Amino acid sequence: MTKQQKANYIIDTLERLYPTTPIPLQHSDPYTLLIAVLLSAQCTDARVNKVTPALFALADTPQKMAQVEVDEIRAIIRPCGLSPRKSKAIYELSHILLNQHDGKVPQSFEALEALPGVGHKTASVVMSQAFGVPAFPVDTHIHRLAYRWGVSSGKNVVQTEKDLKALFPKDLWNKLHLQIIYFGREYCPARGHQPDVCPLCSVLGVKNRM
Repeated sequence: MTKQQKANYIIDTLERLYPTTPIPLQHSDPYTLLIAVLLSAQCTDARVNKVTPALFALADTPQKMAQVEVDEIRAIIRPCGLSPRKSKAIYELSHILLNQHDGKVPQSFEALEALPGVGHKTASVVMSQAFGVPAFPVDTHIHRLAYRWGVSSGKNVVQTEKDLKALFPKDLWNKLHLQIIYFGREYCPARGHQPDVCPLCSVLGVKNRM
Protein backbone atom coordinates (compact mmCIF):
# COMPACT_ATOMS: atom_id res chain seq x y z
CA MET A 1 0.00 0.00 0.00
CA THR A 2 1.10 3.56 -0.68
CA LYS A 3 0.81 6.09 2.13
CA GLN A 4 -2.27 7.56 0.47
CA GLN A 5 -3.89 4.15 0.16
CA LYS A 6 -3.17 3.55 3.83
CA ALA A 7 -4.64 6.94 4.69
CA ASN A 8 -7.81 6.20 2.74
CA TYR A 9 -8.22 2.84 4.46
CA ILE A 10 -7.63 4.45 7.86
CA ILE A 11 -10.31 7.07 7.14
CA ASP A 12 -12.86 4.46 6.03
CA THR A 13 -12.16 2.16 8.99
CA LEU A 14 -12.28 4.86 11.64
CA GLU A 15 -15.45 6.36 10.20
CA ARG A 16 -17.11 2.95 10.36
CA LEU A 17 -15.97 2.28 13.92
CA TYR A 18 -16.40 5.81 15.31
CA PRO A 19 -19.04 7.72 13.32
CA THR A 20 -19.46 10.08 16.26
CA THR A 21 -16.61 11.45 18.35
CA PRO A 22 -17.61 12.96 21.69
CA ILE A 23 -14.88 15.08 23.27
CA PRO A 24 -13.24 12.93 26.00
CA LEU A 25 -12.65 15.78 28.45
CA GLN A 26 -15.71 17.04 30.31
CA HIS A 27 -16.18 20.79 29.92
CA SER A 28 -18.89 23.39 29.46
CA ASP A 29 -17.18 26.16 27.47
CA PRO A 30 -13.80 27.13 25.95
CA TYR A 31 -12.35 28.14 29.33
CA THR A 32 -13.16 24.88 31.12
CA LEU A 33 -11.92 22.96 28.06
CA LEU A 34 -8.65 24.90 28.14
CA ILE A 35 -8.14 24.07 31.81
CA ALA A 36 -9.04 20.40 31.29
CA VAL A 37 -6.61 20.05 28.37
CA LEU A 38 -3.87 21.74 30.38
CA LEU A 39 -4.46 19.25 33.20
CA SER A 40 -4.34 16.30 30.78
CA ALA A 41 -0.61 16.71 30.13
CA GLN A 42 1.01 13.46 31.30
CA CYS A 43 -2.32 12.43 32.80
CA THR A 44 -5.23 10.33 31.56
CA ASP A 45 -8.49 11.91 30.47
CA ALA A 46 -10.32 9.69 32.94
CA ARG A 47 -8.36 11.09 35.86
CA VAL A 48 -8.81 14.66 34.67
CA ASN A 49 -12.56 14.08 34.51
CA LYS A 50 -12.51 12.97 38.15
CA VAL A 51 -10.66 16.09 39.24
CA THR A 52 -12.33 18.87 37.25
CA PRO A 53 -15.82 18.69 38.83
CA ALA A 54 -14.39 19.82 42.18
CA LEU A 55 -12.20 22.43 40.54
CA PHE A 56 -14.99 23.87 38.41
CA ALA A 57 -17.41 23.85 41.33
CA LEU A 58 -14.92 26.18 43.00
CA ALA A 59 -14.14 28.26 39.91
CA ASP A 60 -15.30 27.77 36.33
CA THR A 61 -14.47 31.21 34.91
CA PRO A 62 -11.27 33.27 34.75
CA GLN A 63 -12.89 35.79 37.09
CA LYS A 64 -13.52 33.19 39.77
CA MET A 65 -10.23 31.32 39.26
CA ALA A 66 -8.22 34.52 39.64
CA GLN A 67 -9.63 34.83 43.17
CA VAL A 68 -8.47 31.36 44.23
CA GLU A 69 -5.08 30.85 45.87
CA VAL A 70 -2.57 28.79 43.91
CA ASP A 71 -2.20 26.37 46.82
CA GLU A 72 -5.95 25.71 46.81
CA ILE A 73 -5.89 24.95 43.08
CA ARG A 74 -2.85 22.75 43.61
CA ALA A 75 -4.56 20.71 46.34
CA ILE A 76 -7.51 19.90 44.08
CA ILE A 77 -5.52 19.01 40.97
CA ARG A 78 -2.76 17.05 42.73
CA PRO A 79 -4.01 13.65 41.38
CA CYS A 80 -3.29 14.89 37.83
CA GLY A 81 0.43 15.19 38.50
CA LEU A 82 2.74 18.17 37.97
CA SER A 83 0.42 20.09 40.28
CA PRO A 84 2.90 22.86 41.26
CA ARG A 85 3.45 23.83 37.63
CA LYS A 86 -0.15 23.32 36.50
CA SER A 87 -1.74 25.22 39.41
CA LYS A 88 0.57 28.20 38.83
CA ALA A 89 -0.23 28.13 35.10
CA ILE A 90 -4.01 28.00 35.72
CA TYR A 91 -3.81 30.95 38.12
CA GLU A 92 -1.58 33.04 35.86
CA LEU A 93 -3.44 32.36 32.59
CA SER A 94 -6.72 33.27 34.27
CA HIS A 95 -5.28 36.68 35.14
CA ILE A 96 -3.92 37.10 31.60
CA LEU A 97 -7.34 36.28 30.11
CA LEU A 98 -8.87 38.97 32.32
CA ASN A 99 -6.21 41.59 31.66
CA GLN A 100 -5.53 41.00 27.98
CA HIS A 101 -8.53 39.17 26.49
CA ASP A 102 -11.62 40.56 28.25
CA GLY A 103 -11.94 37.35 30.25
CA LYS A 104 -12.37 35.21 27.14
CA VAL A 105 -10.28 32.43 25.64
CA PRO A 106 -8.59 33.84 22.53
CA GLN A 107 -9.35 32.24 19.19
CA SER A 108 -5.84 32.16 17.76
CA PHE A 109 -2.94 29.76 18.02
CA GLU A 110 -0.50 32.58 18.75
CA ALA A 111 -2.48 34.01 21.66
CA LEU A 112 -3.20 30.60 23.14
CA GLU A 113 0.41 29.44 22.93
CA ALA A 114 1.48 32.64 24.70
CA LEU A 115 -0.48 31.58 27.80
CA PRO A 116 1.36 29.85 30.68
CA GLY A 117 1.22 26.05 30.46
CA VAL A 118 -0.27 26.08 26.95
CA GLY A 119 1.81 24.48 24.21
CA HIS A 120 0.99 23.84 20.58
CA LYS A 121 -0.87 20.59 21.24
CA THR A 122 -3.10 22.16 23.91
CA ALA A 123 -3.76 25.16 21.67
CA SER A 124 -4.65 22.82 18.79
CA VAL A 125 -7.16 20.93 20.92
CA VAL A 126 -8.86 24.15 22.03
CA MET A 127 -8.91 25.60 18.52
CA SER A 128 -10.39 22.43 17.04
CA GLN A 129 -12.79 21.37 19.79
CA ALA A 130 -13.92 24.72 21.17
CA PHE A 131 -13.87 26.85 18.02
CA GLY A 132 -14.07 24.36 15.14
CA VAL A 133 -10.86 25.59 13.51
CA PRO A 134 -9.12 22.83 11.53
CA ALA A 135 -6.20 21.49 13.56
CA PHE A 136 -4.52 18.14 14.06
CA PRO A 137 -3.45 17.87 17.70
CA VAL A 138 -0.73 15.22 17.91
CA ASP A 139 0.01 13.73 21.31
CA THR A 140 2.36 10.83 22.04
CA HIS A 141 -0.39 8.30 21.23
CA ILE A 142 -1.16 9.69 17.78
CA HIS A 143 2.57 10.04 17.15
CA ARG A 144 3.03 6.36 18.04
CA LEU A 145 0.15 5.14 15.88
CA ALA A 146 1.12 7.23 12.85
CA TYR A 147 4.56 5.63 12.95
CA ARG A 148 3.16 2.16 13.58
CA TRP A 149 0.81 2.44 10.62
CA GLY A 150 3.55 3.74 8.33
CA VAL A 151 1.89 7.06 7.53
CA SER A 152 4.62 9.12 9.19
CA SER A 153 8.28 8.53 9.95
CA GLY A 154 8.40 11.64 12.11
CA LYS A 155 10.94 11.56 14.92
CA ASN A 156 8.84 14.01 16.91
CA VAL A 157 5.25 15.22 17.17
CA VAL A 158 6.00 18.34 15.12
CA GLN A 159 7.04 16.32 12.08
CA THR A 160 4.22 13.82 12.59
CA GLU A 161 1.65 16.64 12.64
CA LYS A 162 3.10 18.01 9.39
CA ASP A 163 2.98 14.55 7.77
CA LEU A 164 -0.61 13.87 8.84
CA LYS A 165 -1.84 17.28 7.71
CA ALA A 166 -0.30 16.68 4.29
CA LEU A 167 -1.86 13.22 4.00
CA PHE A 168 -5.41 13.66 5.33
CA PRO A 169 -8.08 16.11 4.06
CA LYS A 170 -8.28 19.29 6.13
CA ASP A 171 -12.00 18.96 6.72
CA LEU A 172 -11.39 15.65 8.52
CA TRP A 173 -8.60 16.74 10.87
CA ASN A 174 -10.73 17.68 13.88
CA LYS A 175 -12.72 14.47 13.88
CA LEU A 176 -9.88 12.21 12.77
CA HIS A 177 -7.57 13.02 15.65
CA LEU A 178 -10.30 11.99 18.10
CA GLN A 179 -11.05 8.84 16.10
CA ILE A 180 -7.38 7.85 16.24
CA ILE A 181 -7.32 8.38 20.01
CA TYR A 182 -10.41 6.22 20.50
CA PHE A 183 -9.05 3.53 18.18
CA GLY A 184 -5.69 3.47 19.93
CA ARG A 185 -7.31 2.93 23.30
CA GLU A 186 -9.63 0.17 22.11
CA TYR A 187 -7.67 -1.71 19.46
CA CYS A 188 -4.09 -0.49 19.16
CA PRO A 189 -2.43 -0.05 22.58
CA ALA A 190 1.27 0.55 23.10
CA ARG A 191 1.69 -2.66 25.06
CA GLY A 192 0.19 -6.08 24.55
CA HIS A 193 -0.85 -5.20 21.02
CA GLN A 194 -1.84 -8.02 18.66
CA PRO A 195 -1.34 -6.71 15.10
CA ASP A 196 -2.93 -9.77 13.48
CA VAL A 197 -6.33 -9.04 15.07
CA CYS A 198 -6.19 -5.23 14.97
CA PRO A 199 -8.69 -3.89 12.39
CA LEU A 200 -6.03 -1.58 10.95
CA CYS A 201 -2.66 -3.21 11.62
CA SER A 202 -3.80 -6.55 10.20
CA VAL A 203 -4.56 -4.89 6.86
CA LEU A 204 -1.76 -2.32 6.81
CA GLY A 205 0.86 -5.03 7.21
CA VAL A 206 2.03 -4.03 10.67
CA LYS A 207 3.98 -6.68 12.57
CA ASN A 208 5.44 -5.50 15.86
CA ARG A 209 6.19 -1.95 14.84
CA MET A 210 5.92 0.46 17.74
